[in-house]
Amino acid sequence: MPVTPSPEFIRLANHPFKLRLFLLMKLPAAFFSGVRIREMSNRHCKVSVPYRWGTQNPFRSTYFACLAMAAELSTGALAMSLIYKRKQAVSMLIVKMESEYFKKATGRTWFTCEDGEAMQEAVASAINTGTPQTFTALSEGLNEAGEKVAEFKFTWSFRVKS
Repeated sequence: MPVTPSPEFIRLANHPFKLRLFLLMKLPAAFFSGVRIREMSNRHCKVSVPYRWGTQNPFRSTYFACLAMAAELSTGALAMSLIYKRKQAVSMLIVKMESEYFKKATGRTWFTCEDGEAMQEAVASAINTGTPQTFTALSEGLNEAGEKVAEFKFTWSFRVKS
């Protein structure tokens, strides 16, 4: 049985006020860091994080944890859209994270994950077989000039709740 993203969750993610309220209630660190979903569909999710006083490190660039938070949200929002309000509840959990940094992040950084369709197959497999499945999603971070700043790989585990 195929799994499709929840249109309701995608509308929530693309609605600025509802997204801010969601972040404030469920991910307050992301809210106060200025992390925002800029664009989301069933195939991709684009998230931004600004460079500002609350996200800086002592080296005048964005703190790595703030970059990781934005990158994780770009993959996690896609995962959440697949399990949101499902009749058969599915849990999701990060089991591994890898990161690589290429440039200092000194302005707004945009993280994009394009793995929505492949992630749908992993969630469908977890539901159809009843066995936990893992999926590694890639999120690439670009600066305002379009240069790659960082790359994150998050391995998600999907398991049907009993």
